[in-house]
Parts: sequence; structure tokens; C-alpha cells
Amino acid sequence: MILLQKSIFIESIMALEIERKFLVCGEFMDDAINSSDIIQGYLSHDPDRTVRVRIRDDRGFVTVKGKSGESGMDRYEWEKEIPVDDARELLRLCDHSPVMKTRFIVPFRGHNFEVDVFHGENEGLIMAELELCSVNEEFAKPEWLGEEVTSDPRYYNSSLAVKPFSRW
Repeated sequence: MILLQKSIFIESIMALEIERKFLVCGEFMDDAINSSDIIQGYLSHDPDRTVRVRIRDDRGFVTVKGKSGESGMDRYEWEKEIPVDDARELLRLCDHSPVMKTRFIVPFRGHNFEVDVFHGENEGLIMAELELCSVNEEFAKPEWLGEEVTSDPRYYNSSLAVKPFSRW
């Protein structure tokens, strides 16, 4: 008997990620156009290469992120979509509590801010991320955007898994 296994080819992506992070200090929900639930865990917390497993709604992903540049804004990222059941299994291997959040997409003057409302042990933290094309790219700041925390490693999601916001 010959067993045939269904093979799914899913493309991986490698890119230089340029991102800035801000605390949120005002109301943004009226401008949100989309939301998704995210649960993610970390297989490696090494600052030179973090390995993240994520379930976003009903899709699974594995992501490897390189070391951040001096500004904290840029680093290499490789991501591959995987079957959601595989992502669930890999989350069981993570050594700390998963990071749970709802992500809202909020457009503002030509950019899309990703606003994360954290749950569980990170309840109370609301953070906005903005991906840019270059470290010098200018952008307009909405009224609800607060203090920039891009270079503060406490706000990295991998750090929030190890030392959640509720324990600061």
C-alpha cells in the first residue's frame, strides 16, 4: 500500500523590517477598519535571533527575527505560514506564557498603524506599531499616539512573554 501525503507549499518571506512602537494614550477604535486575535509564543528568546510561533485568527506562522539595529527600529525577519494545527503543537513547546492580543488596523494619513490591545498577563498594555520603508520615513502622528518605546526592550513581545506587563 502506498500512502500519499497532501503537500502544501507555502511561500516564506525574508525582509528587513523597519518598525516603530508607541504607547497608545487615547481613543482609536472609531477609526479601526479590521481586527484579528493573536496568540504567540517564543521557542527562542536569544536577542540575536528570536523564534516566534503565532496563530492569527485561523492561520499559523513561524517567524525568525534577527538582532535589532542600534535604534531598535530595524532587523531582519523571516516568516513562513504553517498549518494552524502545527502552530498549536509548537506553542506547547514554548517555555513561557503566550502573549495574547487583539490587533486593530488603524489607517492614518497614508499609513496603517497596528494597534495591539493585550490580554492575559499583559492586560492594560496598548501599543501601536508602524512599519516603514526606511528609518528616516516621516509620518503623521494621530492624537492617540503616545510615548515612543521603539528602543525599550521591555516592550518587545518576546520580553512580554518572559516578564509580562502586570509584573513591572
